[in-house]
Amino acid sequence: VRAVEDALDIRIPKNAHLIREMMAKTLQVHDHAVHFYHLHALDWVDVVSALKADPKKTSDLQHLVSPSHPMSSPGYFRDIQNRLKRFFDSGQLGPFMNGYWGNKAYVLPPEANLMAVTHYLEALDLQKEWVKIHTIFGGKNPHPNYLVGGVPCAINIDGDGAAGAPLNMERLNFVKARIDEIIEFNKNVYVPDVLAIGTIYKQAGWLYGGGLSATNVLDYGDYPKVNYDNSTHQLPGGAILNGNWDEVLPVDPRDPEQVQEFVAHSWYKYADESKGLHPWEGVTEANYKPEGPNFKGTRTRIEQLDESAKYSWIKSPRWRGHAMEVGPLARYILAYVHATKGNKHCQRVKEQVDYSATMINSGIPKALGLPETQYTLKQLLPTTIGRTLARALESQYAGEMMLDDYHELIANIKAGDLATANVEKWDPKTWPKEAKGVGNVAAPRGGLGHWIRIKDGRIDNYQCVVPTTWNGSPRDTKNQIGAFEASLMNTPMANPEQPLEILRTLHSFDPCLACSTHVMSEDGRELTTVTVR
Repeated sequence: VRAVEDALDIRIPKNAHLIREMMAKTLQVHDHAVHFYHLHALDWVDVVSALKADPKKTSDLQHLVSPSHPMSSPGYFRDIQNRLKRFFDSGQLGPFMNGYWGNKAYVLPPEANLMAVTHYLEALDLQKEWVKIHTIFGGKNPHPNYLVGGVPCAINIDGDGAAGAPLNMERLNFVKARIDEIIEFNKNVYVPDVLAIGTIYKQAGWLYGGGLSATNVLDYGDYPKVNYDNSTHQLPGGAILNGNWDEVLPVDPRDPEQVQEFVAHSWYKYADESKGLHPWEGVTEANYKPEGPNFKGTRTRIEQLDESAKYSWIKSPRWRGHAMEVGPLARYILAYVHATKGNKHCQRVKEQVDYSATMINSGIPKALGLPETQYTLKQLLPTTIGRTLARALESQYAGEMMLDDYHELIANIKAGDLATANVEKWDPKTWPKEAKGVGNVAAPRGGLGHWIRIKDGRIDNYQCVVPTTWNGSPRDTKNQIGAFEASLMNTPMANPEQPLEILRTLHSFDPCLACSTHVMSEDGRELTTVTVR
């Protein structure tokens, strides 16, 4: 939608901007909470160990790390523990079926495990309520409806939700209640959990998985306070190269010299594969040829890929020729640096990060009777722990921004503005013969870009460069590796046949990628395949 609007120079009403912002931030909060609790937390949390926990000590731990959470009594945790025991005793383990329970890579005490599993269940109940914001504004979830020119929900404050105007005061009050719920959960549960878990793993010396986040990060920037004014982005984008936090380089997705995709090691075909293509000139032509001197197997049964040849269905996006990491951690590093340079629109990010560093180094260790430490942000953030923390902080920030958007929307409606769409250019006769546009968004997994070329009223070319393409990219013509590969380098494993540490880092980017993970020995022998049922 943003790409089409950019191509046709369509400006959306203020109400549409604010509603879109709330929809995008709802996605951010929901995706991050589900990502952590239901798809990533069990890489840190040993569910079976929770059965050994003392509910009284778990309650004490809860009060230490999050004293404001109302559900924290010993009886509450004992009830959860009994539910877990019945669950395990039944033999129907459900989502806990394929865990590597008992692996030495788990370092949390039983009480921390019980607290985290309890919050897993709380988040499971709450997340289904939060997505109702999408159904109110966008008609459904997942994939709520947007609209070229605005949003599809008409406003009728005094209406009953019928006659094509579903956005009345009752629905808006419901949205406000969900936003309040989100803010409380992030404050009392999500952020304290990640800080506590991260602190305990950091104290155990597990500061792995940084990869490119320690050197090269990228984002386009998003969440403008004022529609169409990129200078008001509350998560300002840019690029940092070679770990130089003293300089944020501007990113222009329209510049053909900046974002380019290479296919030297991808199963696609370019006329000249030594060069990259900007997405407006992009070509996506499959060329599946698993080959090379070290390749083993057949086209339909690959036993070993050859990294010197083509070995991936993902292209290799590069920014000015550099491999980059995208995602919440990239956004937070960039926004933090912007804030230190005086950007007033992202000072909340600096507050969050500084507070988190203090809690991880001294606040939580002191509360738990552990030794205090003095790790710098450049040591803490570019790690798997930092990537997971950035996601939690972004969820908290998104909830707080949603509340501001809500109040601004209500004030605008009270001032008499009910417009939610600009349909002036819906007629193709109003379009130029040729046009091109780009749409960017701070998607939950990272910077997302869509590029469109329109000719004679039809799509002439459409290319997406998505977060997983950036992070999961194979090597390029310079043999530079992507963020996934870089993050796994030099990660020790307690038991290579149970590659928990590998999954932990991959899940910190994207919970969907572990099912494509194979662990090989140095001589090429497969040690284990991650099975998802």
